[in-house]
Amino acid sequence: MAKSINRVTLLGNLGSDPDVEKLDDDAKRAVLNVATNFKVKNKKDEWEERTEWHRVVAWDKQAELAEKYLKKGDRVFLEGRLRTRSWEDKNGEKRYITEVHVKDIIFLNQPVKEEDE
Repeated sequence: MAKSINRVTLLGNLGSDPDVEKLDDDAKRAVLNVATNFKVKNKKDEWEERTEWHRVVAWDKQAELAEKYLKKGDRVFLEGRLRTRSWEDKNGEKRYITEVHVKDIIFLNQPVKEEDE
């Protein structure tokens, strides 16, 4: 089987405070809404800025650090992998969502103490 790579690198800003919850199995999950921006030329040959939103999930220690140090507007650099999951909604229709599951987060607005790393 050929080698494959599932790697995502983002540099962006949080659109909201981290949404952190403790799950039944004592795991901790933080959901981050991260915005990245890019420019494209429109039909009038003018540059427009566009924003792409990414749903990012951090687990356990990363979730605790996100909860402690991050807030809306903060700049973050993160690496992780894409994960797509599905479920049935209340109408029985199958729904899908693709998320970035974090491996590393670098907090660019605030220093992190060495004992937290």
